Amino acid sequence: MGDEKSLQQIAEELQLTVGLLVRRMRVASAEGGVTLSQSSVLKRLGRDGAHTATELARAERVRPQSVIATVNALQADGYVERTAHPTDGRRQLIALTGKGRTFLARREEAGHGLIVQRLADRLTPAQLDALVEALPALHRLAED
Repeated sequence: MGDEKSLQQIAEELQLTVGLLVRRMRVASAEGGVTLSQSSVLKRLGRDGAHTATELARAERVRPQSVIATVNALQADGYVERTAHPTDGRRQLIALTGKGRTFLARREEAGHGLIVQRLADRLTPAQLDALVEALPALHRLAED
């Protein structure tokens, strides 16, 4: 790589930078005392629709017991509801309520608003172009 940074240095800087950005977004979108695991479940339900607890556990890569505790807390706060599975009476589907959808919309607006403002205020047009060029590579890093 010559004078360029080593892969180790790139990894360290990327981890630090992404971590800082995520923390700033969390602060900007903090609302309702929702934990990170609860937020992750809400986002998944908002993006993918209703799931069973088993499906959520698999998608979130956690134990079913952990998902059930998370869903119980979200249901107690009115963010999700359980309904009978249409084809398997032993299972239940977990879906967002109106309150859950409103929470997600507000949180997304706050987080995206912060990024939009920082993009406009802090990056030059050339830096924005470079970021757009890097996005597919960042997606590849994040994929399974």
